[in-house]
Amino acid sequence: MIRILATLAALTLALPALAAQSFAFDSIDGGTLSLDRWTGQPVLVVNTASRCGFTPQYDGLQALYDRYRDRGLVVLAVPSDDFRQELGSEEEVKAFCELNFALDLPMTTITRVTGEDAHPLYRWLAAQGFEPGWNFNKALIGPDGGFVEGWGATTRPLSEPIVTRIEALLE
Repeated sequence: MIRILATLAALTLALPALAAQSFAFDSIDGGTLSLDRWTGQPVLVVNTASRCGFTPQYDGLQALYDRYRDRGLVVLAVPSDDFRQELGSEEEVKAFCELNFALDLPMTTITRVTGEDAHPLYRWLAAQGFEPGWNFNKALIGPDGGFVEGWGATTRPLSEPIVTRIEALLE
């Protein structure tokens, strides 16, 4: 038992040293979205929900992606029902986002983002000091795979703090 606890403690201490590229998600379009695919690019990871007061931020996320994708920015939407505001299936989420927001940014399947059952990327972000407290929290991963900065739901995707940090990473 002591060996198991020591091993778990060592793994927990090693977690912050991992880079975000070590993680992969199931894609809402089928297949896998592996963050190692975007090594060398900044990635803005956003936990989303279709029935949230912040859902109109999808427009800003798409506009941010459109503005900077040719320079390397990736905006990754991570639908989650952790705050009980997501639709019941991936098919519903995909149709809702395409119909209402014309999204073409990468999107995962419905994913846990908080607690013990959170996706490994979100457990890694929590070890970095960032854990979503609501939908539409934004975590910026740098081109090197390190956590750069996080913002809450009230910070809009095209806000000065987010755009400034992204532009600095794209230079």
